[in-house]
Amino acid sequence: MHWPALLYHPCYSELQLPDKHRYPIGKYQALYQALLAAGVPEHCFVESEAATAAELLLVHQPGYLQSLKTGSIDAKAMRRIGFPWSQQLYQRSLISVGGTIKTAQLALTQGLALHLSGGYHHAFANEGSGFCLFNDLAIAARTLQQQGVDKILIFDCDVHQGDGTALIFQNDPQIITASLHGDKNFPARKQQSDWDLALANATDDGAYLEAVQQSLDYLLDLHQPDLVLYDAGVDIHQNDDLGLLHISTAGVLARDSYVINSCRDRNIALAAVIGGGYQRDLTALTAVHLQLFKAAFNSRNLPHQIP
Repeated sequence: MHWPALLYHPCYSELQLPDKHRYPIGKYQALYQALLAAGVPEHCFVESEAATAAELLLVHQPGYLQSLKTGSIDAKAMRRIGFPWSQQLYQRSLISVGGTIKTAQLALTQGLALHLSGGYHHAFANEGSGFCLFNDLAIAARTLQQQGVDKILIFDCDVHQGDGTALIFQNDPQIITASLHGDKNFPARKQQSDWDLALANATDDGAYLEAVQQSLDYLLDLHQPDLVLYDAGVDIHQNDDLGLLHISTAGVLARDSYVINSCRDRNIALAAVIGGGYQRDLTALTAVHLQLFKAAFNSRNLPHQIP
């Protein structure tokens, strides 16, 4: 079996942020280095390229895009996003979106592809929010739709509801949005996905995995999508600073394995992004994000030494 394609770019962790900023920007490089250390060949990594203006316009309003490009976006709007504006932030965001698009395209040809970034599901058509400038999941879905993919399921397991994605696709029956998220967590105002499952604080492995399995089985059997875009957020983890759930590392691995194997067994292409994860200890956070890749390698009987 072949190794799955892994999308990455060094700029993901090169963004300069203020001291003690809440976003763990170093996790992308740490994840890349951990995969290399675990024996993943360098040739598996595909370097992401920036999304084009035409691709961004499939989802976002021209005025919003122009304000981000030029830095003329107002301070209140940037506070809602949570980052200080910079040209570096803008360019990094474009490349991350391009990475998710390429991940989806490679998934269609290879069956499975993974992005070492992505999951910026709080961005709406005309504004950003929650560390998200552009909605990469939405842009990838629209791009693949334009390229002839008939039906796409966005299966979002980040602990925070994919509110931007839900609103963007509220009137598109060919792109199905599903979100399994913490009920009492950001965003305070939820949007309506095609499938929402709100989880109580301190939900544990057993209840969580049952929810994932029943939701995914139902959605795959009902909709029979051509492609699944999977947000494998690890802010569900019991040690995550922003999560409020009680999922173990083994629970994260079990979730990711179930999603990957369910799509493989049905011959459905799967493109995964790593989504949220907010432990301040980068080593600990990286170990949880690695579970997605461990699950992917196991599904193909590949050699791996990932803890």
